[in-house]
Amino acid sequence: MAKVETAILDKAGITRAITRISHEILEYNKGCENLALIGIRTGGDHLASLLQASINKIEGVEVSLGTVDITMYRDDLAVRGNLPIGKTEIPFPLDGKRVVLVDDVLYTGRTIRSAMDALMDFGRPSTIQLAVLIDRGHRELPIRADYVGRNVPTAREEDIKVVFNDKQKPVEVLLVKP
Repeated sequence: MAKVETAILDKAGITRAITRISHEILEYNKGCENLALIGIRTGGDHLASLLQASINKIEGVEVSLGTVDITMYRDDLAVRGNLPIGKTEIPFPLDGKRVVLVDDVLYTGRTIRSAMDALMDFGRPSTIQLAVLIDRGHRELPIRADYVGRNVPTAREEDIKVVFNDKQKPVEVLLVKP
């Protein structure tokens, strides 16, 4: 049986969401002093670079940007088997930073927990905030996003797919139904 894919955000919608999230981050943090964006590989890292560019356009300041790979911090490694390990790149000290962790889709919260565990191995940020493009619900852990592009309530058997082009820019968000 074929899966049904429905577009819920197009490229323009994604751009609007990134711009809005950028403004919300700047408002909440009263600017971008001591701010760092860290994207979760793979997906969140691409969105973090878009947020960095958007904040740069708004404020004229390039905030620190990093990426974190959570493979070794996952709580389901035994079930998933061998997963490719990516590279964590945080080229600045985390101590005292206001970190905005960025991911494409928030679902159970387990990926975010893994990312926070990984960040703590690199330093002690003053705060960790969470920005996601899509929040689909179904939390298994008490984690919520501070900045959300769009809330998309889903059934557990449904999926959300963020489609990236060959330049790693998000071009579409799809709701996938079985």
